[in-house]
Amino acid sequence: MKSTVSAEPGHDPYVPDHGDLSYDVGHYRLELEYKVDSNQLGGRAWITATARDDLERFELDLYHLRVSKVTVDGAAPAKYSHHKSRLVVRPRTTIAAGETFTVVVAYAGSPRPMPGLDGDAGWEELTDGAIVASQPHGAPSWFPCNDRPSDKATYEIELTAPSSYVVVANGVLETSRRRAGTTVWTFVESSPMATYLATIQIGRYETSEAGSSVPVRTVHPVGSGAVVAETFGRQADMMAFFVRLFGPYPFAGYTAVITEDELEIPLEAQGLSVFGSNFSTTEWEHQRLIAHELAHQWFGNSLTLGSWRDIWLHEGFACYAEWLWSQESGGPSADDQAETHWKLLDELPQDLVLGDPGPDLMFDDRVYKRGALLLHALRLTVGDTAFFELVQDWTTRFAHGSVTTEQFVALAAERCGADVGELFDRWLRDVILPELPPA
Repeated sequence: MKSTVSAEPGHDPYVPDHGDLSYDVGHYRLELEYKVDSNQLGGRAWITATARDDLERFELDLYHLRVSKVTVDGAAPAKYSHHKSRLVVRPRTTIAAGETFTVVVAYAGSPRPMPGLDGDAGWEELTDGAIVASQPHGAPSWFPCNDRPSDKATYEIELTAPSSYVVVANGVLETSRRRAGTTVWTFVESSPMATYLATIQIGRYETSEAGSSVPVRTVHPVGSGAVVAETFGRQADMMAFFVRLFGPYPFAGYTAVITEDELEIPLEAQGLSVFGSNFSTTEWEHQRLIAHELAHQWFGNSLTLGSWRDIWLHEGFACYAEWLWSQESGGPSADDQAETHWKLLDELPQDLVLGDPGPDLMFDDRVYKRGALLLHALRLTVGDTAFFELVQDWTTRFAHGSVTTEQFVALAAERCGADVGELFDRWLRDVILPELPPA
């Protein structure tokens, strides 16, 4: 069964009307100011890009916020228009293929989550603060961008907020400067990042740090340190375990943000994850999600899908990391987890194609579990040594890049033998759940 969603040529059918394939962004510089009480965001974005084609016009994604000025290489364009979520810019002269150019957009307004085929995503007010959860289409809710996951760029994010709040964003905190009741926070993300992984977190927070070879921080409501230490206290152990299995951690550090509000699900961004206060327990259902979000730093953030049909490359690996951590932390083994979840999936409707689930099912739990089962089936077929060597080759060879299912299948065939192709065909293309190989 395949997705039947239509889209304009060059657009991902899972997130239609997002992204422009005619250029690639190299760097975003965002200069923002946010008023928490009134949910007012003012911004200026410098977008440095390179044309892939001769450009007489190009498009940026920006939702709900009002554009007040646009320049291209310092000059006003011949024309620009902003309708719904598409900012169309016509430069005064054609930008030649291969030429680098800079667009500056000034904008402001009251940000809100952006609707999409799978629901709303993006900037969201908390009771006292804000979060950004953009997967898969919410980035335009707070900055103008080329919103396609295959267009990864570096970032500089500067946000001015009231000094009573702490701001967290992607990358390394370069400076925080106080001025007249506000603080200017500047973060630099030097590793390429997809737009949907860019984030801002604002709240009345304090920070706790864990001893680890990789900096591991927990940002949490003031006064909740004891609870957080108990419930998120094994993140450094998870980090060491995943580094041993998956290869070097791909970023400068890792931060878990715990909001005072309750959240429906945890949220992943590059270099950090966000959890509601309702996830601060030692129950396995919450501990597995802490492991899941950490694993996304390798599978989803460093290695990012080029199109959303390959979502299993993110969620299957992150779910399998849960099962590996279960065994490592004294719970059921990965074999037991796989057997349990195979039986559960076998009782559910058999109407999902893992390799192309469609926008309605892209975050269906069966994608997560079936993707993890595919990996376990591969591990049982080729053996532990070959499997984990393959995983480490995957994470290092394609680090900080865009990846596809076809690349993973080709690498598996290269390292483990061409006969694994039949296994991938069954798990990725068949609707009926395949049997697991014997343990």
